[in-house]
Amino acid sequence: MTSLFRGASRAAMILALAAPAAAFAGTISGTVTDGTGTRALQSTQLRIIELGRVAEAGKDGSYRFPEVPAGTYTIEARYVGADVVQRSVTVPESGDVDADIRIGSNIDASIIVIGQVANMTSALSRQRAADGVESVLTRDAVGQFPDQNVAESLRRLPGINVLNDQGEGRFVSVRGLDPELNSTAVNGVRLPAPESDVRSVALDVISSDSIESIEVKKSLTPDMDADTIGASIEINTTSAFERSKNLLTLKGEGSYNNYSEFLTPKGSVDFSQRVSDNFGISGGISYYQRRFETDNVEADGWDEDDGLITTEELNYRDYDVERRRTSANLNLDFRAGASTKLYARGIYSQFDDHEYRRETSLKLEDAGEISGSGADIDYSDEDGELSVQRSIKDRFERQRIRSLVLGGTTDTDGWHAKYSVSYAKSSERENGSIDPGNFERTFEDGGLTIGLDFADPRKPLYSVGGRPGAIADFSDPSEYELDSVQLTTLSDSRDREWAAKFDLGHEFAMDGGTFTVQAGAKARWRDKSYNLETEYWENDDLTLADVLGRQTYRITDISPVVGKHAVRSFFDANRSAFELNEFDTLLDSTLDDYSVSEDITAGYLLGRWDSATLRVIGGVRYEHTKNDIRASTVTTIEEDGTLPDGTTADEDIILITPNQFKRSYGDWLPSLTIRWEPQHDLVLRAAGYKSLVRPKLSKLAPHFTIEQNDDDEREGEFGNPDLKPYQAWNFDAGIEYYLPGNGALSAGFFYKSVKNFIVDVNLDEPGEYRGIAYDEATIPVNGDTAKIWGLELSYAQPLRFLPAPLDGLLVQTNYTYTDATGKVPNDGDASDLRKIDLPAASKHTFNVALGYEKGPVSLRVAGTYRSKYLDELGDVAAEDRIVDNHFQLDLSAKYDVTKNIQVFYEWVNINNAKYFAYNTVGDRRNLLQFEEYSWTMKFGARVKF
Repeated sequence: MTSLFRGASRAAMILALAAPAAAFAGTISGTVTDGTGTRALQSTQLRIIELGRVAEAGKDGSYRFPEVPAGTYTIEARYVGADVVQRSVTVPESGDVDADIRIGSNIDASIIVIGQVANMTSALSRQRAADGVESVLTRDAVGQFPDQNVAESLRRLPGINVLNDQGEGRFVSVRGLDPELNSTAVNGVRLPAPESDVRSVALDVISSDSIESIEVKKSLTPDMDADTIGASIEINTTSAFERSKNLLTLKGEGSYNNYSEFLTPKGSVDFSQRVSDNFGISGGISYYQRRFETDNVEADGWDEDDGLITTEELNYRDYDVERRRTSANLNLDFRAGASTKLYARGIYSQFDDHEYRRETSLKLEDAGEISGSGADIDYSDEDGELSVQRSIKDRFERQRIRSLVLGGTTDTDGWHAKYSVSYAKSSERENGSIDPGNFERTFEDGGLTIGLDFADPRKPLYSVGGRPGAIADFSDPSEYELDSVQLTTLSDSRDREWAAKFDLGHEFAMDGGTFTVQAGAKARWRDKSYNLETEYWENDDLTLADVLGRQTYRITDISPVVGKHAVRSFFDANRSAFELNEFDTLLDSTLDDYSVSEDITAGYLLGRWDSATLRVIGGVRYEHTKNDIRASTVTTIEEDGTLPDGTTADEDIILITPNQFKRSYGDWLPSLTIRWEPQHDLVLRAAGYKSLVRPKLSKLAPHFTIEQNDDDEREGEFGNPDLKPYQAWNFDAGIEYYLPGNGALSAGFFYKSVKNFIVDVNLDEPGEYRGIAYDEATIPVNGDTAKIWGLELSYAQPLRFLPAPLDGLLVQTNYTYTDATGKVPNDGDASDLRKIDLPAASKHTFNVALGYEKGPVSLRVAGTYRSKYLDELGDVAAEDRIVDNHFQLDLSAKYDVTKNIQVFYEWVNINNAKYFAYNTVGDRRNLLQFEEYSWTMKFGARVKF
């Protein structure tokens, strides 16, 4: 790291000596705002025409030209959708010059009004000014869509789609790639993941009311963290200096789901206050409660035999869900003199998810006779058995994300320094969840037949036949005895990271532009752990008749069902009547526990050339990673199995051995970015760079699980502490044409060669892993090289050229094609590779929004589409889990009652878009999971002061 800074200093000295001699008299600085002087116009492009030097307005609208020779100059300011503004500035023999610039008249609605056109203009300006390939969503643009969280807001951008949970956007996929290949930061602070088994951050935790903008950076420069292949998602909250006037906004709404028939509240408060010219405070708080229902069907264990396609299990699940989302942010900004700006930014988000799931499961694996044809299958208990399970899941889960960053910038005499320290923590916690309580009835040679009708493969129906007594027992709750109540006493996932960063650069004024040498260093210290404590309680006297409830399921009749609160109430009141199953309790409380520390130190050196038409950024970054990984080897040996000492077990045994592994490695990561603007309405970009994504910490954890039966056959499931990070060479090229007046057309191409992508491999031949023998095993391994390429197309324009009243129309649309393929072992044979689409990679992503805005009326209809994708690998291609394509239609409408009062209406999932996952055993689509949620309507008001 020291050598990096020495190199930067030497380069700076050489360039300083080589720079042409001139009387550097002073600095031109100022602020760019709209015509009223109210709002800062971030990313305005400024140019000193006579010198060819360029600058860009920051978040607060400020800009700076250091070391300008004495003389009179013309500063040109360009902002998408507005007329070019020029201002004459005279720099004296000594001293600095303040040159504030206003763009647009004081009644220019295309610039100052918070509306669809203004938001599109702001986003396009920031996209145009960006170094590399970037898409931007501004705060007010988020409000134009009926989105419930940050993930859903992001899906409106080019190349973005969202992986849903219970019909609500959760994880973000960029260019059709796995969310694990993205990184996420808030105010420059990398967010750790609340969940125990992923790196990717579920953005449903963060309310869309808490943000100022979201920047999706799809190409990297050396000063950026290198651990992304999809994109770096950067979420920013507000600053008081983005507005010259104080602001207070109140918003309240009600939300109604068609299935649940509940009206739930949402509200937010946002403010921005300039306490003095040099100190400001801004922030906000929001709360959202949502109650909804989901009808779900799942199947598993598909097989084909003599032309009959059968399933081993069919589950009908009735979900009642309540989610509460609370977000708050607070920002302090201080100008400590003319050259230094300091800030403190904090964010807190809490996501509570309370889920009740009533389930009726048909266990068909051991059926005696199976018959039928086509879509109709009959399962009989003759010479076999059928099991029916009725259960309740009562789970409360709380996720929290919080971050705090202290930092600043200093600009003086051509030097630019940025510095920050930060802390972030994410957590997911359960304590006291019933997950689940199972009641079961087994039918054996009792004359029961269960028929399945797959005429609609997404929503199969069942029927019961056979002997009258067996049919009656099937629906008699007193026939279903408690199998167990699984109580999660603690599920505790914690992920936290400290970080410190320092960047230093010097700008050299040269003929026709400026050259900047910049170097920096960053250190990150991360600790992630997971601890599960679960208990299995049994009571042979408890039956379903003691805890009956009612269903709200719509697909078919799944009664009798367990009551939502009944099992918990009975269990809490009669704990002494239950007996603890110590074996299962110890086993499940040990399997998934782990802790990992990950320390990353990084340094970089770059050079940057800026002129009126050309920007080139080249350099190299080095990142060093150090891990300390801990978990356990858990071996279960059934009664009569052979123990390690050669004796025979006289009961089921659990053996637990702690594991610890340490490792470290380094990566050199070069990059080159070129931005060329041959004319003012045309921008071309190209970027080549190397990046990496480190493995999931849960995959690295050395938790080795071996199940040994009484015949000494061993089945293993292993973590892999030797996993290498994904390594990718990336290339991006794009062209953007900015339309006269407003709007833009853009096209982009991307290519990625990804080495060491990670997949879980099922091995069905005897082998050995780290000295542990197995007969079958599942192990995460590094695959071969994957190839990813694709195209992005985007068009946005207000149609003002149309005759009234159609001149209020606005169109935004984008399309992304992604081809992402790799090779994995076929049927567990490492020598036989098959080609796959990478997990979570959709080939086609399409978004379209048609808006109308005129006078007090604002309307918008938005549709989002993504094609099918691979969700999980099977042993062979036919067993792969595929998630079907998804198209959703949403509507929003707003009306300005007065200048400060707006009412709105939103209709989410108008077309009742559903979730469907399937495999292709027997060359047909076989149900794995189906869900439907119906629509949600929201209405409310926003008031500004």
